[in-house]
Amino acid sequence: REQAQLRATVIGEDTEQWQKDSSFTGLERVGGVDLSYIKGDDTSACASLVVLSYPALEVLYEDCRMVAVSAPYVAGFLAFREVPFLVEAVQRLQQEEPKLKPQVLLVDGNGLLHPRGFGVACHLGVLTDLPCIGVAKNLLQVDGLARDELHREQVRSLQRGGDTFPLTGASGRLLGMVLRSCNNSSKPLYISVGHRVCLGTAVRLVQSCCRYRIPEPIRQ
Repeated sequence: REQAQLRATVIGEDTEQWQKDSSFTGLERVGGVDLSYIKGDDTSACASLVVLSYPALEVLYEDCRMVAVSAPYVAGFLAFREVPFLVEAVQRLQQEEPKLKPQVLLVDGNGLLHPRGFGVACHLGVLTDLPCIGVAKNLLQVDGLARDELHREQVRSLQRGGDTFPLTGASGRLLGMVLRSCNNSSKPLYISVGHRVCLGTAVRLVQSCCRYRIPEPIRQ
């Protein structure tokens, strides 16, 4: 029920001035967030928020701290387990270094590409009111999407960094884009809208933040 209520507040289009410029003039700070777990221990995690300058992609701010995760993992409800720690990190940044507040967050996870159209990137975006983009390393198999031979063939057709193809569900809805983020990696990324950004802008921004397969704000 909470997911459905929050889902209704997601804005799936560009809301910021810098998004309207093809070279993102006015964008100066890009954030990345992730929760990574100690191997073999699903209750000890490191919650990280890093803010990079744009377009130089130099680290301006880092907040990494160990947290005790108590909510169980339930498929489709990952945000209830992870988002509170990421919201706290954003709030700490706003209190300690308000000038370094990111203008957009890249989230290691999905946005609208989710069983109920409300993944971690949407959840975090709505709670922080920041533009958010979901950047996933694996395909979430929802709405008829599958890692089948057709999908693998489409991935193989991505010849160079910047090549994409759309992820359209069985319902006919466009759920995200598959992006080959750099020439050196044939493994793609799965980009989806989180909040206050359209899909085209999301894909272009992620691409512009990639030196390697994983965009720098998340990689850092």
